[in-house]
Amino acid sequence: MEENTIWKDMVQEDIEEDKNIDKKDRIKKIICVILGICIGALLTGVYVSQRAMEVDARISKMQGNLSKEVFRFHVLADSDSDEAQRVKLKVRDEVLEYMKQTMPGNEDMVSASQTKKWAKEHLREIEDVAERVIQEEGYSYRAKAEVSVCYFPDKRYGDITFPQGYYEALRIKLGKAKGQNWWCVLYPNLCFTSSTCAVVDEEGKEELKSVLTDEEYEMITATTDFKIKSFFFGEGTDDKSK
Repeated sequence: MEENTIWKDMVQEDIEEDKNIDKKDRIKKIICVILGICIGALLTGVYVSQRAMEVDARISKMQGNLSKEVFRFHVLADSDSDEAQRVKLKVRDEVLEYMKQTMPGNEDMVSASQTKKWAKEHLREIEDVAERVIQEEGYSYRAKAEVSVCYFPDKRYGDITFPQGYYEALRIKLGKAKGQNWWCVLYPNLCFTSSTCAVVDEEGKEELKSVLTDEEYEMITATTDFKIKSFFFGEGTDDKSK
């Protein structure tokens, strides 16, 4: 009887030991799976982060190239009050009309540098136009016109998007220049395509195509698709100057 008891105890101990071994094996497998998932996620995260930085750097480089080919127009209101914003738009309209009548024709303004040169030569006249509007509206603050490098956020004109970055611009600061601003593109000539400058017409698109590479034009006509394609498929089209 005692021998049977000892035998049963031994069998029970073996069973318990097997259970412990199975339990340890399961824990090891779970740990391995978790570690595998963590390592995979880490490697994926590193790749995604690196790829995103490469795409951002590539787009930033092209934005730098793009900024050399365009010249923008920027008007800053005195404040965010309704009156100051109304005056800003009135100044915009009058200055654009002055430039429309005074600037040489498109056949003579064939580069951003030429448009910028014209603007620098007419800063005083542009200020006079702006200040005349301000006075007519019953205000006494001054206008300051300058050509400077400004930071612009992403801006969409219909199906054309200019990426964020630094661009040279004709800048008109009204009074304290603390209000919401307005901008468009003087070269290629997109400011005169409509009263709101909200879209780029076919003529404007052709002008853009004539001064940009295929890849730069693709970037500004389909920014989101361009980023996705660049991320998944790499370099895409080659840089080819026109």
